[in-house]
Amino acid sequence: MALKNTYKIEKSNKLNEIRSTKMSLQELRFFSIYLSKINARDASTRRVRFPLSDFQKIMEIGRMNINHFKMTVNGLLCKVVHMPNDKGGLSSFQIFKEVELFKDDSDSWVVEIDAHDKALPLLFNLKKNYFTYELWNALRLKSVNQLRMYELLKQHERLGRFEIKVSELREFLYIPANSYTRFANFKIRILESCQEALSQNTDIFFSYECGKTGIGGKWLTIIFHISKNDNHRDPMELDEFIYKQPQTEHDCVPDKQPKENGYSNEELSFLAEACKNEFTEVQMEEIFSIIVVMDSFIKQKYSEACPVDDISVARYHYLLNAYSRLNTSASKTEISNRYAYFKKIILNDYVEYSLNSNSEEPSKHKDNDNCDGFDFRKYDIFVNNV
Repeated sequence: MALKNTYKIEKSNKLNEIRSTKMSLQELRFFSIYLSKINARDASTRRVRFPLSDFQKIMEIGRMNINHFKMTVNGLLCKVVHMPNDKGGLSSFQIFKEVELFKDDSDSWVVEIDAHDKALPLLFNLKKNYFTYELWNALRLKSVNQLRMYELLKQHERLGRFEIKVSELREFLYIPANSYTRFANFKIRILESCQEALSQNTDIFFSYECGKTGIGGKWLTIIFHISKNDNHRDPMELDEFIYKQPQTEHDCVPDKQPKENGYSNEELSFLAEACKNEFTEVQMEEIFSIIVVMDSFIKQKYSEACPVDDISVARYHYLLNAYSRLNTSASKTEISNRYAYFKKIILNDYVEYSLNSNSEEPSKHKDNDNCDGFDFRKYDIFVNNV
């Protein structure tokens, strides 16, 4: 199928290889869309405008209000890259410097985003060491590692063969050190999943084999073989992608405070959105009392997703992740009490955080009646009773 609007992306190898700018799937996809809308040969096109309703759907903001908009913007503006400078050190700067929300001449809400001045050499007038692809390749991919894998292999497509250390690949795909530690799981959940996704939805497919090995036959490197793919699904127009996103509750931002949703406390109201407003105010108060003592853990874990001084946004991201784990578990097994199960997920995180953050041996926690403000003697009560 021929596309009416072929959006082309030119991406610097340096920018693609930076691993410090951990982005969510929505942010990665938005960045690809941004790159497709600029003219990479004209830096004056650095400022890109989106109808607010399009921005809302691209970023998958289910219910638009001021807090959700700020949270999304925070995530975009805090993405920092670290580049070697000519003084033997590092130059650190944001990819985007400004996001503006306003009504245009037709009285419609729009969002404009502008690149940081320091980032312009990575985005415009690229003369060498860059690769290109068409936007439709990024629109149907369903995970961060799928989209990152596509861009990694697309960067090396001309070579046809590409070898990379397993450790470097994990970093590139934003895979945490404690995830898929067994290579068999890594192969199934990452390599084979990406292999299937790219062959169905993009213009390339790949095979892979073991490269260098270590003790006990451990894979140290992976060799990828990259080929052109003509058997993919029909390319998707950007307008079609936006149209097919789930219908949002609001297509505009309220002038002042978010619409009331049954919670008397504004902080609880905001955090409850991460849980799709499933739980009562009393239940959210109980959840809140637990996560506030986890702030240092939450701030550290989600420092890439929000400014370090905005703990409310970090808490939101944490609850969003915990709620996603609840739904994943619910899809595999019957859960009779979703709230109790959700609370157990959070408490398990807290116990793990508390044990890992204390320099003492774990056994000594048994004698610690109150660690970081949380009474471990009440743990079973919190987990087993509502």
